[in-house]
Amino acid sequence: MFFHIILTTDCNLECAYCHGKSCEDMESDWDTKMGLKIDYGIPPQPVWKVSELKSFIEKDSEAWVSFYGGEPALRMDLIRKIMDSVKCKGFLMQTNGILLDKLEPEYVNRFHTILVSLDGREETTDLNRGKGVYRKVMENCKLIRKRGFKGELIARMVIAQGMDVEKEVKHLVKVGFNSMHWQLDANFWEHDFGKRDFKGWSGGVYNPGIRRLVKFWVDRMEKGVVLKFYPFLAVMEDLLMGQDTPGIRCGAGWVNFAVLTDGNIAPCPVMQGMVDFYCGDLSSNPQNLLKTHPTSPCVKEGCEIFGLCGGRCLYANKTKLWGEEGFRQVCGTVKNMVSCLKEELPRVRKLMSEGVVSLSDFEHLRYNGCEIIP
Repeated sequence: MFFHIILTTDCNLECAYCHGKSCEDMESDWDTKMGLKIDYGIPPQPVWKVSELKSFIEKDSEAWVSFYGGEPALRMDLIRKIMDSVKCKGFLMQTNGILLDKLEPEYVNRFHTILVSLDGREETTDLNRGKGVYRKVMENCKLIRKRGFKGELIARMVIAQGMDVEKEVKHLVKVGFNSMHWQLDANFWEHDFGKRDFKGWSGGVYNPGIRRLVKFWVDRMEKGVVLKFYPFLAVMEDLLMGQDTPGIRCGAGWVNFAVLTDGNIAPCPVMQGMVDFYCGDLSSNPQNLLKTHPTSPCVKEGCEIFGLCGGRCLYANKTKLWGEEGFRQVCGTVKNMVSCLKEELPRVRKLMSEGVVSLSDFEHLRYNGCEIIP
């Protein structure tokens, strides 16, 4: 299993689509509107001991540990203690990258994967995340490579309305990223749906951009290169193998769980405080954690792409903050992506038959923190 360890709920950035929109949603009465029990008293720092975390993790011989926040690099003391103490298959971290230069190479170089937050070009990233963020993150990525980091470095993007996904992704390829994932700023906050024309933007900008980007991705394959565009990579691999995903593609709620600062286990880091969905706590056996699966409308009988999509996002499925209409609009972007990949499937199979690429080129560490379905 994979475990996101929430090291802190604090962050050293105030990104527009995270901090900004969370402030707008401050007065949402989820208890009443959704009938959910919400714990608003989650401590900002862990109250559990590393020895308790160690005991829990090491009950699973196949466990992977991913550091998460807030910004996990704000708790480098805990990162060091956990890496020095806990035995697992490997370590990962999701970070905004600002403090990567502060963690010693002896720790950084032990990571299997580091996901850094970049939204594409400098002007785009700085607009969303703050002036100077792009350059600092790029400097730190180059620095850790220079210091010996040989693991996978994934650009973890947020694509917000007004952005051109094709332009931003191609920029990151140009500056040296071979691995990336993007997540739509959609169906995550309650109050932003009525303030935007998501349908117009997704239909007129995002979906056509995805179509061109899929073509670009397969064009690169003709040169023998399979770029790790995770939203395409995972779905195409399953199309080639003729198989469905066993659950939510990121693994949330069935193979990927979050250890909260209070010691409870949630199906996803963004579902902290949503007590109704808690799966256990640090005293539990990882193999006995309660599983959480998407419900209507994300069921195989009712959706033709459920086997490839898996339900997109467990949090969005359970909260449905944009209502039925908003949910449907976001589903339209997933259906577009799947359609584009299916259209390119014959060309990919032809390249495989010619020996230009192979099925092994699509292999990746599943459930590594990439949401897969944007």
